[in-house]
Amino acid sequence: MGYRVRAKPVRLQVVNSYEGAGQGRRAQSWDAPDAALNTIAIPALPALRKRSKSAVRNNPWAASGISKRVSSLIGTGITPRAQIKDEALRSAINQLWSDWTDESDADNLTDFYGQQALIARMVEESGECFVRLRYRRAEDGLAVPLQLQILPPEFVPLDRNFVTRRGNVVRAGIEFDQVGRRVAYWMWKNHPGDARALGTSFNTLNRIPASEVLHIFEPLEGGQLRGIPRLAPVLLRLKSLDNYDDAVLFRQEVANLFAGFITKPRGDGPPALDPATGQPFKTDTDGVPMVALEPGTMQELMEGEEVKFSEPPSAGDTYVDFMRQQLMAAAAGIELPYELLTGDMADISDRVLRVLLNEFRRRIEQLQFGVYVFQLCRPVRAAWLDAAWLAGAIQLPDYQAKRRDYLRTRWVPQGWAYMHPVQDVQGKLLEIKGGLASRSEHALRSGYDAEVIDQENADDNARAQALGLDYTTDTAIAAGDKEETQ
Repeated sequence: MGYRVRAKPVRLQVVNSYEGAGQGRRAQSWDAPDAALNTIAIPALPALRKRSKSAVRNNPWAASGISKRVSSLIGTGITPRAQIKDEALRSAINQLWSDWTDESDADNLTDFYGQQALIARMVEESGECFVRLRYRRAEDGLAVPLQLQILPPEFVPLDRNFVTRRGNVVRAGIEFDQVGRRVAYWMWKNHPGDARALGTSFNTLNRIPASEVLHIFEPLEGGQLRGIPRLAPVLLRLKSLDNYDDAVLFRQEVANLFAGFITKPRGDGPPALDPATGQPFKTDTDGVPMVALEPGTMQELMEGEEVKFSEPPSAGDTYVDFMRQQLMAAAAGIELPYELLTGDMADISDRVLRVLLNEFRRRIEQLQFGVYVFQLCRPVRAAWLDAAWLAGAIQLPDYQAKRRDYLRTRWVPQGWAYMHPVQDVQGKLLEIKGGLASRSEHALRSGYDAEVIDQENADDNARAQALGLDYTTDTAIAAGDKEETQ
């Protein structure tokens, strides 16, 4: 006969091993909702965008931070290097791309690389940017019948959430199909904040296929719908700091207003003459007599009168340290070195600055390739090559079967400036000589094409020899002369 033994329940007393999860007095006012990022961020985005744009327009630190980040992210542009083996075909593609970049802007304000900078600024300032692919007619006379239209995030409304007749779900203006793919964007015809849009009496919402729209933003969480402005963590701090700085500035302005006051016993009426000038009194709009004060003079007063000078408050001894500490926190929130944000290079060595810049550049490169190359450059290149082939702007043999081969492209950002020109170049030469890196790789890291450099060197050598010039650089020595010298 079997027996059942019921397990005796054991009560475990759970103790918080992490202080951050404690529920004591220090954490009572800590509001940390467990909702998804979309639930938290989307309702806050309208206010965050408005305040971020206002800060960039009016706050010097915000304007400096955004501008420096954009210049580091894009510089003069992230340029493509085709990986096709056929040299003639690769050269033809590069030339056609170069011709098209000057015509890529639908607004005709800048070129493709200028558009990259504009997109990066909007992403940094507003959190996101939309780029619409606008296909043109052949008679428009473009090198490739394709242009890019840059649209602010307000064109896709945040408050549009519904289910379409097809059963697709629209969230924050973005339509998803049954498997969760983005299939369309619901866009206003005109900017909803522009009340004077040309030729419009009312605004309409249109469904634009996702194949014609690029949504550029930095994803911070899986499934994120919309981008968040870069200044979001420091907006309130920058506003308070700006108010404090303005108050100190006004206090110093008041401190520079050196004023004196003459006091005297009350009499039957004002004296007939000004004791400082001997002339009749001048009065203000209230009829109060005013006494002039000239630099470097001290006037003897009449009997019973005395002079008292104002004592305005000073700026204080903690102003500089306080501003520095707050700006360091703001720089950390913007993900920008304090020295770059403020230009304050005091008490910092070149070695420390190199460490800071290397870490900053690593973060910038992460965004360059993870966001701008993947979300912007890669799809634009694909749409451009398709449009070029369909329009007959370039002959690509067996394009449909070899499309992936033709699309293989290496995107190269502008190279970083040397910290120590001599030492940095010597280090590269040693790496090339030791086989740790190739000339082509170092040229690409500097933002240049090794093939272009080689061709330019060959042209310079030929021109130097034709003119009878003899330079001391190795590239100016002909191959036959090198063999003779060896």
